[in-house]
Amino acid sequence: MTRRFNQNAGMTARSSAFKAPRLSTFAPFDVRSFRFQWPADLAVSWAFEMETLILGWYVLVETRSVLMLTLFASLQHIGTLLAPMFGVMGDRIGPRAVMAAMRTAYTALALAVMSLAYGGLLTPTYVLAVAGVMGLLRPSDIGMRSALVGATMPSDKLMGAMSIQRTTMDTAKIAGALTGAGLVTLLGIGPAYTVVASFYAVSVLLTLQGKNPTAALRPVVAAANIERASPWDDLRAGIAYVRTTPLLFASMCFAFLLNCSAFPMMNGLMPVMAKEIYHTDQTGLGYLVAAGGFGAFMSAVVMSRIGHAVRPARTMIVFSAGWYLSLLLFVQTTHPAAGIAFLILAGLSQGLSQIAMATMLIRNSDEQFHGRIMGIRMLAIYGNIPGLLLAGWLIQRIGYPLTATAYCLCALVFIVIVAARWRAQLWRRGAPANAR
Repeated sequence: MTRRFNQNAGMTARSSAFKAPRLSTFAPFDVRSFRFQWPADLAVSWAFEMETLILGWYVLVETRSVLMLTLFASLQHIGTLLAPMFGVMGDRIGPRAVMAAMRTAYTALALAVMSLAYGGLLTPTYVLAVAGVMGLLRPSDIGMRSALVGATMPSDKLMGAMSIQRTTMDTAKIAGALTGAGLVTLLGIGPAYTVVASFYAVSVLLTLQGKNPTAALRPVVAAANIERASPWDDLRAGIAYVRTTPLLFASMCFAFLLNCSAFPMMNGLMPVMAKEIYHTDQTGLGYLVAAGGFGAFMSAVVMSRIGHAVRPARTMIVFSAGWYLSLLLFVQTTHPAAGIAFLILAGLSQGLSQIAMATMLIRNSDEQFHGRIMGIRMLAIYGNIPGLLLAGWLIQRIGYPLTATAYCLCALVFIVIVAARWRAQLWRRGAPANAR
């Protein structure tokens, strides 16, 4: 009887241990800060996607120029150089305060576009000007989100929090893209931008509700740092920290590669694929963008369930390669249904690789550098600019399919080079970056 009781107890214990990860799927919402951050990030992500689709299509239709479209897409990333300084400010005054100020600016810019649209004064020139100003701020938003999660979330909940936080961008790819396309088609750009401005305003209100983590976690250290060093000294310290830490430096190289070659195909150049290859309108473009978002959303759901069991660096490498292979298949087909299926696979691979990368960076860096590291990580977004401009030039000469194929094949070669060069930091099973 005792033996049977012990066996049953052992089975119960093992069963409980097996079920524990399932119970922890929504554990990040136990943290009050995250309960406000998630809906705030969701609102701003939806606004981003709606805005990009609405204005990107507007520029393409009004100018009939792929180069103007790539210029518009590139302008959204010009502020990437400022991301490390936003990271410095996040480390000094807290990422939540920085995010609230940025999102207030988004709201003001959206209201300006809305007013011009209602007044019939909107032109591509104004759109490019607004995109340039937004581009000074927008690249830093994603980095600040990750820094805030890292500052407020316990280590054992970090992968789950990163996965759930990722759903804010992924659902935006689905619902934001479809909503933006539908609103413009049915109501026009003015009413559509009223919705965009409303989402930005909601994000500001929700962002302000949480507690600033710097004040809560390390007030004495933060105050001492402000008195001792200038922001430029803090920035130099962050850059030196990344440069002298092989794992962080390798990850930044990897991030630059992805932004230079994969993101342009998934984001900035998707209107070209929709218009020139599939011969569809804004609604069709919305479906294509939503397909990638749906795949990425699936990745967030998967990682929230099994993230505790994966090896982050290996996951980043394997699924980055899978991302390019999916895009390679996507550009070879002209059938919308097949294209949507391949975009779902591309979105799934993208999400898995990006969640793993963000978690790896936060776990393997000093807490006092989190804001600066994520800001420096955002510098990799600058890869979008040469990637987009070169792609626009090539598309006009050899077409979209050949350009995208060349991008994917070259990127796969560089993935192998980066993984081999930093094999000890990124691929070795026992490396800290692969700790579960």
